Amino acid sequence: MKPILEVQNISKKFKIYHEQLPYESLRSKLMNPLSFFSQKESEVFWALKNISFNVNAGESIGIIGKNGAGKSTLLKVLSKITPPTEGKIISRGRIASLLEVGTGFHPELTGRENVYLNGSILGMKQKEIQNQFDEIIDFAGIEKFLDTQLKHYSSGMQLRLAFAVAAFLNPEIMIIDEVLAVGDADFQKKCIGKMEGVTRSGRTILFVSHQMGLVNQLCSRALLMNKGQILVSDTTDVVTAKYLSFDYHESENIFIHTPKLTDNKEMFIEKVSTIDDKGRPSSVFGFNKEIKTQFALIVNNKISDEILSVALQDKYGNRIFTIHKPLNQLETKDNRLTGTMIIPANFIAPNIYTFHFAIVKSDGKVFDIHEGQCRIRIADTGTPFSQYEGKDYGNIIISCKWE
Repeated sequence: MKPILEVQNISKKFKIYHEQLPYESLRSKLMNPLSFFSQKESEVFWALKNISFNVNAGESIGIIGKNGAGKSTLLKVLSKITPPTEGKIISRGRIASLLEVGTGFHPELTGRENVYLNGSILGMKQKEIQNQFDEIIDFAGIEKFLDTQLKHYSSGMQLRLAFAVAAFLNPEIMIIDEVLAVGDADFQKKCIGKMEGVTRSGRTILFVSHQMGLVNQLCSRALLMNKGQILVSDTTDVVTAKYLSFDYHESENIFIHTPKLTDNKEMFIEKVSTIDDKGRPSSVFGFNKEIKTQFALIVNNKISDEILSVALQDKYGNRIFTIHKPLNQLETKDNRLTGTMIIPANFIAPNIYTFHFAIVKSDGKVFDIHEGQCRIRIADTGTPFSQYEGKDYGNIIISCKWE
């Protein structure tokens, strides 16, 4: 069976113009008429470059990447809103696109009229729209305002109506950009359930989102874009892991302490770094991945009852937990002590965190102490709360036993 969508070497070029002269007022231009004919410098910008991939019927594909990677441009080209500069697209099914709030709607028409208008734009016959009309309005929850002009709707109401039309008019291919962020939590949950139903019914979804939890939940395959090109095309977990690694900044995840000779410290923490489950330096971790923190200590006298104290702090500096490790339990080579602390997967809620670490004695003496180091981010890659990504639901997620 042929793919429902074939994208063959598409590229999209834009021209960016730059004024050579500084800003001039209208008065100064009238005094110097030749200034109206001043040349503008232009720069060629390729928003997309040699993009190729196939989509099979019934597939749900996530498209991810940083802002400016070309995701929205790709969707506009696939939706035939703008043509590609090069390459071609072969579509074997009707496409419904939801790229921004109110796409395909007219503000002067009522909600009822816009359902028929948008359905017609999507290529639906009037009878098809009538058969689905009640379900569309019920899902959108705008029955009370059905005969009100769209310009009086809030952005959330417009989104609900737009999504309902795209979802219920049964296109073979649905293209959805990052629009669900506009809706409230309950509506997002309804949309997720509907999209899962769409894929089970054999229809195809192309979904752009910065919420890795949703991408993992809804999509079996994903494309990672950067600077207008596809870097990785693979299973969702592989692609989201690669995307998260882009946020790695070595200066954030590594703490190095080189004391001065005059300090004459008995014990100090020389180096701390966070690494992923493959042993690679990282400052971004999926919720479902372990967090490994490597420690190296320098000890210039005999060890007795000293401990390494490690605390994880939230973005406000509040302690989440504290771990004490006796120094005599760390690996020792000459005067250097090393050890790795492993925070289990599925435990720390998605958010920003830092570490506090210190070497202390049981009587309270402090040898070395550092606060707010090794900044890390836990990313949502499929928690039970994926649809609420970005909301504060605590710092620890645990599985409790129930009787």
